[in-house]
Amino acid sequence: MQSAHEMPPRRRSAFVAAFLSLLFPGLGHAYLGASRRALGFAAPPILIGALAAGIAIRLDLFELAGLAVQDWFTTLVFAINLVALGWRAAAIVDAWRIARWIATGDPSSGGRAPGSLTRVVPIVGLIAVLLVTSGAHIAVARYDLLLAGTAACVFDPGTTSCGEGTAASPDTTGGVDGAATDTPDPSAVGTPVPAYSLPTWDGVGRLNILLIGVDEQGGAHNTDTMITVSIDPATNQVAMFQLPRDTVDVPIPNGPAQKLFGTVYAGKINSWYTAVRRRADFYPGTDATRGYNGLKAILGNLYGIDVNYYIEVNFDGFRRIIDALGGVTVNVQVPVVDNHFPVGGGAQERVYIPSGPQHMTGAEALVYARSRHESTDFDRGARQQRVLVSLRQQTDIARILPHIDELAAALASSVRTDIPRDLLPRLLGLVSHTSAREVRSFIFTPPFYQTEFLSSPRGYIIVPKLDRIRAAVENAFTADPAAARHDELVAEGASVYVLNGSGRSGQANAIADYLEYLGIAASAPGLKPDVAGLPSTTLRVYNGAETTAPLTVAALEGLFGVKAELLASTTATADIVIVTGSGTPALTPPPIP
Repeated sequence: MQSAHEMPPRRRSAFVAAFLSLLFPGLGHAYLGASRRALGFAAPPILIGALAAGIAIRLDLFELAGLAVQDWFTTLVFAINLVALGWRAAAIVDAWRIARWIATGDPSSGGRAPGSLTRVVPIVGLIAVLLVTSGAHIAVARYDLLLAGTAACVFDPGTTSCGEGTAASPDTTGGVDGAATDTPDPSAVGTPVPAYSLPTWDGVGRLNILLIGVDEQGGAHNTDTMITVSIDPATNQVAMFQLPRDTVDVPIPNGPAQKLFGTVYAGKINSWYTAVRRRADFYPGTDATRGYNGLKAILGNLYGIDVNYYIEVNFDGFRRIIDALGGVTVNVQVPVVDNHFPVGGGAQERVYIPSGPQHMTGAEALVYARSRHESTDFDRGARQQRVLVSLRQQTDIARILPHIDELAAALASSVRTDIPRDLLPRLLGLVSHTSAREVRSFIFTPPFYQTEFLSSPRGYIIVPKLDRIRAAVENAFTADPAAARHDELVAEGASVYVLNGSGRSGQANAIADYLEYLGIAASAPGLKPDVAGLPSTTLRVYNGAETTAPLTVAALEGLFGVKAELLASTTATADIVIVTGSGTPALTPPPIP
């Protein structure tokens, strides 16, 4: 019955009233002139919406993502969605009934004589509006369940029903494409070690997360990419430490694993996961988690830090995630040429990626990150970090929403982590306050951080210089400008030849060693210069290297006190050629610690 405070009823369409209530609860009642009822239906969603908007405004994309993967959050969204559906349905039906009552004085009639065909039309309209309303809430429920399922797959490494390519399934102990196969047999299992608490983040100290990229070709599980991201909460500084996969003789932490392998792991580090994942007598956890615990332990021991958590993605998942985000734009600093890039089944193809900003699909970004035949594994490490930083800079909600289904499927089938869900909002909030432009990058490469052996009984290997690596990790956030400049020069990757034009024995080799110490890829090939006996150093820069390696050119100009000659040549085999003279300073690297 109409309230005395309501406006006199006006005859209006029941369908329009229901449709307006579909748009927002209370609009249909306002259309009918039932202002009190309109306010009653509209007030709760307005208040709740304002509260949600206020919370969302205070959070960024990363913090919202951290909340979204919580069990309680998905349950809350499901409950709110169900209540909202009931509230909107009640508003629609109530507005529809009032409109019919205004028209006929009898809400049970259709506004026409009983039995007429037109009596059915308002009911059909009401059903249609309710179906549309239900459809929208069913879609919300679907995405809520999709999010819950994806989070369960990502945050539960033991999950086995999350699609193909999961990180929890490898059984192999062999190696493919660089993994060591001559390590001791890890199949025998002794008494399981007692469960103990692994290092976790206390929310105050330095946070260290291991990013793992896995090659699963041939049924193997080679951890070819191992980047430890270290974040200092006090300053919001970020450093990335990358250990090349061919590293051997990594010290093993004190414990049962030393009884089998000795004090160092003689195999290549990308096979350590496989070597220990079945050994319940080495590390705690299940077959799905033990290998990660072992990898965190050995890398943490190498770096002198606690590696708190890991995130793993296989290479196929890497490709699918980038595609789901619509690709990634990477500033390619040095052109990539690979005449023998493997494409499966033993086939190869030629790859060429020019320098400059390049928008890449997932497949193209994977080629860029993995190509190594015409460069080195160290160049590949730098490219992988560049892709990660580019993704961090370019990820936003507008890119994610249109591809949510593809992104969820890619994450569920290929990403694993042991980060506790309840810690994720705080962790991602910390990440959101860091600047991708200020990330410090360390790739532990020869000759400064490791010693390279091109041919040995174990094949191609590199052996770490522990003191230098640990010092770099310890001082990552307090390093002097010279250390930062070293990493920038390494990233440019310019090739430099040093030719002896002064006649002083050993001069070219000493200068090449010094430049390597600075981070410049220099060598003394023993070639005779076309000129000799000059009083000063000659610095020649070929084929535009001054634009692709400006820091390297500037460093050399400052070091030798000369201006570079910019030349073009189709026969040049190096980006930069240095010809020493009688006045070239004597440069030698400091002694190795």
